[in-house]
Amino acid sequence: MHTVFISRGSYRRGRELAEKLSNRLGCLCLSREELLEQATHHGIPVGKLEEAVMKRRPLTEQMGLLAARYRAYVTTILASAALDGDLVYHGRAGQLALGGVPHILRIRAVTDDEDRYEGVIERLRLSRQKAMTYVEEVDEDVRRWIRTLYDEDVRDPALYNLTVNCSKVEVGNVATALVSLVELPEFQSSPASTRKLRDILLAARCRLALADDPRTRDLSANVRADNGSVAVTYPPRQAKLAPLIPEVIEGVDGVVELRGTVAASTILWIQERFDPDSETLQNVADVAARWDAAVDLIRMLPGEGPSAVTDGEDDAHALAMSHEDGGILEDGTQADAAEDDGGVRETLHRLIQVGVGGSHCVMSGSPQTMVGNVCSVTNVSLAVVDELFLDRSGAVRKRMTRDLASRIADRLRVPVIGAEELKTQYLFGVKQWLQLAASLVGTALLYLAVLENQEAVLGFLRAEGTTHRTLAAAAVVVVAPAVAFLWGTAAHHLLRLVRFE
Repeated sequence: MHTVFISRGSYRRGRELAEKLSNRLGCLCLSREELLEQATHHGIPVGKLEEAVMKRRPLTEQMGLLAARYRAYVTTILASAALDGDLVYHGRAGQLALGGVPHILRIRAVTDDEDRYEGVIERLRLSRQKAMTYVEEVDEDVRRWIRTLYDEDVRDPALYNLTVNCSKVEVGNVATALVSLVELPEFQSSPASTRKLRDILLAARCRLALADDPRTRDLSANVRADNGSVAVTYPPRQAKLAPLIPEVIEGVDGVVELRGTVAASTILWIQERFDPDSETLQNVADVAARWDAAVDLIRMLPGEGPSAVTDGEDDAHALAMSHEDGGILEDGTQADAAEDDGGVRETLHRLIQVGVGGSHCVMSGSPQTMVGNVCSVTNVSLAVVDELFLDRSGAVRKRMTRDLASRIADRLRVPVIGAEELKTQYLFGVKQWLQLAASLVGTALLYLAVLENQEAVLGFLRAEGTTHRTLAAAAVVVVAPAVAFLWGTAAHHLLRLVRFE
């Protein structure tokens, strides 16, 4: 089976290329517009989601769930079509919905700006200046849409096998060339790629079933499938919905086994302000994914008065964010509040996108009173404390942050670390690979040196005389801890490598 996804940098040329290629291959041609229409008929308010994205404000958790529902629906349609036979799809980022399927040919079709302006003028009857503005706004909207739904940059060349400028080559000739490209072995389906596609389809169907059912529509679930075995992981705060998961999913075709598991634990991320584009977010998300944990955000606003906790309906540490407008923040008070939330909503949205989002809250008051509220959170396995007391000088801020971390550690009895320590202690990078290699080599050299010189070593240890015995004892005192340290370091990194924390 052949599957080609065309990301349109130009609506007119991209659609034309897809239609001509599908005619040459004699296969189904599916467009983004058709998917949007089907999703709307399915009951998904795509317009509301698009409006929220185009307003350029962070989405609420409710809108994040709507985005997950839409992704599941799109993935279901595309995966089903790809399994049924040859498929050519043209849209914005369909290839991201089926990420990890190796035989899909991913094309980026672009044109020169002048060609795009002319296409808009012809299609929408706009002036040249308005056409230029329209193209710029559409490009920005597309980038925001793909960043919101898939956390990718549509301009990243790594997302595509080939980028074609259709202004330089006649579209029909491009389609003819792509027919030969499609026939290459790299783009032929295999049993492994077909199985991967089936797993993606089954996971998407289960996620869609949960999103469609009114009883589980608010479930922030991460669904994975492996050869008929489905695993549903959800945050601890939504454990009350767990009994409903089997009832909803049992009717999905292809489910052989179902495992519904609550996220193993909670990771607290405590800061005064959050940066959704920071490396810390990625590191926290990576650790949470490794541990099947949910990330709870706590924004601390130090003050002198009693602590005030903004909480939700179900948890003492959850901030409710339901709005009657479906989560789209309007201009005015709500919008101003969203802009001054310290990056909390956008950071939570990013965490929800990768399936590790939990709850969040805002606490204010003195450090002593806030500790009690933080420690009311249950099932915590790690706390990340950073970027606090920003109005203080560097030395004072460091001391106060250290004192607060110490108080939290004493109460929760879990590791409390800074953002910099998170990467070195819990993630595996280049530095850890070098340490692993060095410790393994050092251990091997010490053992080899001893084993290759056993007689000399034994003779040295058995030698008579006070001087020899003192030297022998000193050698044992030095070598034994060195071997223990090197092997312990190697074992520590090996266990981290296989995700045994």
